[in-house]
Amino acid sequence: MKIVVLAGGTSTERDVSFVTGAQVYKALKKKGHQVILLDAFYGYSGIDANETELLFEVDRDWAADIKEITETDPDIEKIKEQRPDKSNSYFGPHVISICQAADIVFLALHGGDGENGKVQAAFDLLGIRYTGTGYLSSALAMDKFYTKAIMDVRNIPNPKWVIMKKDDASDVPPFNIPCVVKTRAGGSSVGVYIPKTEEEYRKNLREAFVYNDYVIIEEYIKGREFSVAVIDGRAYPIIEIAPIEGFYDYKNKYQAGSTVETCPAELSAEKTAEMQQCAINVYNALEMESYARMDFMMDENGGIYCLEANTLPGMTPTSLVPQEAAAEGMNFEDLCEHLINVSMKKYK
Repeated sequence: MKIVVLAGGTSTERDVSFVTGAQVYKALKKKGHQVILLDAFYGYSGIDANETELLFEVDRDWAADIKEITETDPDIEKIKEQRPDKSNSYFGPHVISICQAADIVFLALHGGDGENGKVQAAFDLLGIRYTGTGYLSSALAMDKFYTKAIMDVRNIPNPKWVIMKKDDASDVPPFNIPCVVKTRAGGSSVGVYIPKTEEEYRKNLREAFVYNDYVIIEEYIKGREFSVAVIDGRAYPIIEIAPIEGFYDYKNKYQAGSTVETCPAELSAEKTAEMQQCAINVYNALEMESYARMDFMMDENGGIYCLEANTLPGMTPTSLVPQEAAAEGMNFEDLCEHLINVSMKKYK
C-alpha cells in the first residue's frame, strides 16, 4: 500500500507526534509498504513535490531528522514563525496532494487540530482515507466537557467535576485540596495540574487558562492509574501506570525510566472485566470507530473512574497501546498494520 504517516502539526504535542510518526513509518516500511512521513504543518517543498506517485518509490529515509522528545512541550508560536511560506494554513505545502495519492493516511498527530476532528472532517470532504475514528467522535473525546457530560448521561463513572470560564473563575476550589485542574481540551497531560494547597490551586488555575478559556476542575481520586485500549470494539489487556515521582504528566509519559508500567495489570478477574467493559462503554458512548484508549483511576476501595478517552493514542517507544498489544503476542509492526486494517472498515 501507499501510506502517508502524518505527524507534527501545531499542537503542544508536536514533538510526541513526530516520535510516534517515526516509529510507525519504520514499522510500515518493514512490512513492505511504500511510506512517506510528512509534517502536517511544514509540508514538503522538494523539487519533486509535484511528482506524488514517484515520491512513494524514492529510496529516502523520511524519519532521519526526528529527534527524541524533550522534557517540556514545544514553543508553538516560534514554530509557526519559522514556517518558510509564512502561511497560516494548517496544512503545509503539498500535504493534501500527497495524501490524496496515498491509499490511506496513518494519523500520527496528537492534540490540537490533529485530534479534535478538524483534520478528519477535512479529509472526509477531500475523499482522503485515514486511520482512527471519525470527526464527530474525535471532537467529543478531545473536549473534556462533552466527554464527561456524555459519561454522566450514560452512567459511566468518572470523577466529580465542574467547568469554569476564565472571566467567572473562583479562587475558592470547588472540591477538597488536592484536586485536579485541567484545560478543557488538551492531551499528554499538558495543562493538567494537581494542586496541594489553595495557593497552588490559584496558580495552577491561571496556568491552565493559558491553554483555553475554560478549565475543568475535578475531584482528586487517590489510588492506582490504568489504561485500556479498545481496538475494533474489543478491549485489550489493561496496563497499570505508576510514576516514580508525581503523577503521569508530560515528562513521566515520555522520558524513559520515569514510570513503572505493568501489563497485564495485577487485578482480579472481576475488576479486569469491569474496567474493560467500562472502556468499551466509553468507546460506544462517544460513537468511536477503529481504535482508542481510555484512561482510568481505581480508588482505595476498588471504585473505577474513567478520566478521559484518547482517539489517537501515542505510538512512541514508551506508549501504552503497543505494550497492551505485546501482552497479546502482537509486535509493533503487526499492530501498526492491524490499525490500518481496522480503520479501512470505515470505507467499506
